[in-house]
Amino acid sequence: MGLFGMTVVLLFIGIALAAPLLAPYSPSEQFNGAELRPPSSTHLFGTDQLGRDLLSRIIFGTRASLTVGVLAVSMGATVGVLTGLLAGYLGGWIDALIMRTYDALLAFPGVLLAIAIVAVTGPGILNVAVAIAIAQMPADARLTRAIVLSQRERDYVLAARSLGASRGRIMARHVLPNTVPPLLVQLSLAMGVAVLAEAALSYLGLGTQPPTPSWGGMLSDSRPFLRQAAWYGIWPGVVLALLLIALNCLADALRHAFDPRRINVR
Repeated sequence: MGLFGMTVVLLFIGIALAAPLLAPYSPSEQFNGAELRPPSSTHLFGTDQLGRDLLSRIIFGTRASLTVGVLAVSMGATVGVLTGLLAGYLGGWIDALIMRTYDALLAFPGVLLAIAIVAVTGPGILNVAVAIAIAQMPADARLTRAIVLSQRERDYVLAARSLGASRGRIMARHVLPNTVPPLLVQLSLAMGVAVLAEAALSYLGLGTQPPTPSWGGMLSDSRPFLRQAAWYGIWPGVVLALLLIALNCLADALRHAFDPRRINVR
């Protein structure tokens, strides 16, 4: 399952990078008289209500989904891991301040919080990525803090402290590397959540804006035509589901590989 997940994720990354070479047409090119055509040799996935090739739009839509996912996970993990590291190692009022702030964010559902942020900042790929990152930060921080709390009293930390190592050096050189394996699992799961959140925001008209194609936007546009052109909504839903399944398979494989009980048995 891990190999399947990695293969599919790498395939989608390759599609996103080589979209201009793989797409048979421009994603915004309209073919007059070919509106809502079913899949054929000319248009393998059919066309939309404006006569645009669905395969080309799905290929270019991969860019939007992965871009938002990578940006959101990178920004959310950077801030979440650093604040979780500080909260777990330093403790005291710093821990209380950071964690109470994240508790306030956790009071709102992630998608609802992202919708509120995008409604204030405006739609667009970067704003969506920032909104999803803010919604993801509490989970990354809480996981990092829990790991740090279990590591800061270990012998190797006490040894470094007895040798006169500063707090910053201990956190950066000794504690932080031990948080990486569990965080890799969390980040692979967060990537799937970010991709799904981007599709949800685009579906609501708050994400990637036309004419830039996105899977969520295509699902939203297909609603009035599902009875006469079912393929219109099926294809973007299938590729979105495939990417989410692959990311979850990859996360499960990473969790299994980094399971300390399994490693100890070996």
